[in-house]
Amino acid sequence: MQERSATTDLPARRADKAAAVAVPPVSFGPSEKAAIVVRLLLNEGADLPLEDLPEDLQLRLARQMGRMGLIERHALEAVVEEFAQALDGIGLTFPRGIAEALSVLDGTISAETAERLRKEAGVRRAGDPWLRLQALPLDELKTIAETESTEVAAVLLSKLETAKAAELLGHLPGPLARRITYAISQTGAVTPDAVDRIGLSLASQLDRKPPVAFAHAPDERIGEILTQSASLTRDDMLSGLDETDAELAKLVRRAIFTFPHIPARVTPRDVPRVIRAVEQDQLIAALTAAKDDPASAAAADFLLANLSTRMADSLREQIEERGTVRPRDGEIAMGAVVAAIRDLARAGEIELVPPGEETPD
Repeated sequence: MQERSATTDLPARRADKAAAVAVPPVSFGPSEKAAIVVRLLLNEGADLPLEDLPEDLQLRLARQMGRMGLIERHALEAVVEEFAQALDGIGLTFPRGIAEALSVLDGTISAETAERLRKEAGVRRAGDPWLRLQALPLDELKTIAETESTEVAAVLLSKLETAKAAELLGHLPGPLARRITYAISQTGAVTPDAVDRIGLSLASQLDRKPPVAFAHAPDERIGEILTQSASLTRDDMLSGLDETDAELAKLVRRAIFTFPHIPARVTPRDVPRVIRAVEQDQLIAALTAAKDDPASAAAADFLLANLSTRMADSLREQIEERGTVRPRDGEIAMGAVVAAIRDLARAGEIELVPPGEETPD
């Protein structure tokens, strides 16, 4: 009976013995654990922004992954469990250093404060310099292309989006544009490091510019103010500017956009959109007042002529029914039409014709 019992218990004793075999302890260093976690996440298809890491950490990670061999399942599970516990224990993380802090606070603190902090900490603006350059207005890109060497300008055009590069090329003087175009053909051997250095150099010039309080030039701001002013006030101010600074007065006149300027600044295809953007009462008042003002009558005719026949006839009937409009009310109404046009232009819904250019059909 005893022998039979021993034989019967043999499988159980073998199972107990196997269970008693100790699993080798896992003893990985931080770099090895990081390599294991990254490798596992990449295997699972995770999109890891490893390029955001400092270059020395990217090098250490790549070299460590190159040294890693086969990892047993129990070791992998132990590393993953430790990683998961570490994540569970994190309540909140803060940016490291003033550069990252400014990136987090971007748009929530004033530009003046951000610039002061950058100067105190000795850091530059973060981000891809070419993205910043791509976002520059055309006139600033034109200045860069005209002041930098032909080779740098060729790299600049090559890094811009095709449509913007073509637009910039069209605004450059012919001889310079031809030299830059030829220089682009010589950029085949330019290395990525050289392109990065050029981008950082150009972007650093932007960092050296002090922040400004106003987005528009003084003549543009004066022009917008005088646009909304009464005609008598506007004429008086322009006369004073002619005596004080004739060149500024010339620029301000180009920036002023009043109701009589509509035929020269608005394209016929945008007229229906402008009409829809103005309140009906204000539109009728403006068109009615314009009939009695020789300078504004042509603008009213232009608006009506570029509407459908049905809509134009309906507006003409309402104008006749409205009768006489007081001069002050007429100015306010015409100002509302101009304000609606400016709002559409700022929103990118229409494009105003620059002063002095012909209105396209």
